[in-house]
Amino acid sequence: MGAGAAASLKFDSLQAALNTNTIAVEKAPDLVAVMGGEPEAMLDKALEALGGIGNFVKKGQKIVIKPNIGWDRTPELAGNTNPKLIGALVRKCLDAGASKVTVFDHTCDDWRKCYASSGIETAVKAAGGIVVPGNDEKYYSKEVALPNAVSLKSVKIHDSLVEADAWINVPVLKNHGGAKLSCAMKNFMGIVWDRRYFHSNDLQQCIADICTWNKKPVLNIVDSYRMMFQNGPQGKSEADVRTAKTLLASTDMVAIDTAALQFFNQVKKLNLEAVGHIGIGQTLKLGTTNLDNITIKRIKI
Repeated sequence: MGAGAAASLKFDSLQAALNTNTIAVEKAPDLVAVMGGEPEAMLDKALEALGGIGNFVKKGQKIVIKPNIGWDRTPELAGNTNPKLIGALVRKCLDAGASKVTVFDHTCDDWRKCYASSGIETAVKAAGGIVVPGNDEKYYSKEVALPNAVSLKSVKIHDSLVEADAWINVPVLKNHGGAKLSCAMKNFMGIVWDRRYFHSNDLQQCIADICTWNKKPVLNIVDSYRMMFQNGPQGKSEADVRTAKTLLASTDMVAIDTAALQFFNQVKKLNLEAVGHIGIGQTLKLGTTNLDNITIKRIKI
């Protein structure tokens, strides 16, 4: 740019341009849906649309990634979050400057077998993260109050989450016998010690209640590369699984579960009313079920 051109670029004229909206800044969507790629590529596209991993992970932070690792199942059976997605996300967090990335779940089967069979332990370690057990009460040393909950008024939450600067919730989308749908809100059950209370005191309400914890995930990422559409949450065989190659991402856990349910309905019919915790989540002001009121970006790879 020559001196004359530089001199003609006055601050006042630039300010006027801004005031008249001639320079537009694209707003990040509330929810991103990516279809058709491998887990790592879909994660890249989703984070790019949301402004980058730096919007969620800051330099020096201790980060927890919470997948579903509840079952002694291989990735093909879709009982757990895809290990390629978790490995890629660990690398993203470390590249963003996270000081430590911890991954855990309070599993249903033996945690050692779950971590190994799922492929998640290997993927996390290869990416530079660490895994810690979630099945020992010594990791749940603090009782956390839930003042905005209805039934579940306090709970012990895993110490790594209590001590973390931020966490990312990464469930796999699947059918569930009790909760009907296992997704972002249901994945919170893996952060607490005593889950028996949930099953004997209105499971749907308790799932919504634990989501009122004041340390919300900075991001929810729903893995539906493979989707278990029946016989959940464990599944019996690959006949229960549909390869869907889809990933959803949002800061709104109610909206992402609503969108995931709509996607699930393309394979097997399930009404919103049956998944009571989603509607209760909206009542508790945790997010919205009205997807018409949010901005959704759809990306096809």
